[in-house]
Amino acid sequence: MNLTHDDIDRDELERRKALFGPLADAVRDLVDATIRTEVDDAVIKEVHTEIAAATAKLRATQIDGAFGMRRASTGEQFAWGNAGVGLKNAIAPPLVIERDDTGRHWTDVTLGAAYEGPPGHVHGGICALVLDHLLGVTASAAARRFTGTLTLRYVRATPLGPLRAEADVVSVEGRKGTVRGTLSVATGVTVEAEGIFVAPAT
Repeated sequence: MNLTHDDIDRDELERRKALFGPLADAVRDLVDATIRTEVDDAVIKEVHTEIAAATAKLRATQIDGAFGMRRASTGEQFAWGNAGVGLKNAIAPPLVIERDDTGRHWTDVTLGAAYEGPPGHVHGGICALVLDHLLGVTASAAARRFTGTLTLRYVRATPLGPLRAEADVVSVEGRKGTVRGTLSVATGVTVEAEGIFVAPAT
């Protein structure tokens, strides 16, 4: 995996997090508002012009291509463009991954209108994205591993709103780790997942 090295210290990294995190949240809110709005045509055209102007300001200075994986001078790695959890990526569900001393990982997240598939429910591909990312993080706690296979069982539809995803390592054999996880709502599990995650050959 190729890393871009940014010569920034922890204070600068935290400053950028505090700057870009709220911006991505505001863009998520804009997407939600765009989906749900019923304002009149004049307001739509006015907002369109304002958004185009804001986009032009952001494009005044930008990198070529994707954000990639970067490493600060502290050694901390960050992939802020990542579709699963990128700090600067408003498309990414706002996942915050937690873990305990047993190696169990979980995230509590609320998915709204932007993640809809069947009416009122989360798109199955978004469920897969959340679980793939969480299982991958769980599998990589000891050594970095990438998705080899991911098997999902959709128990029932996942309603939009608050969700919890959980994952545990089942076994590790050489370069391969097997992880199982679930996606749940208050009334129970909606999706079950099992993945095999493989460490790159050295």
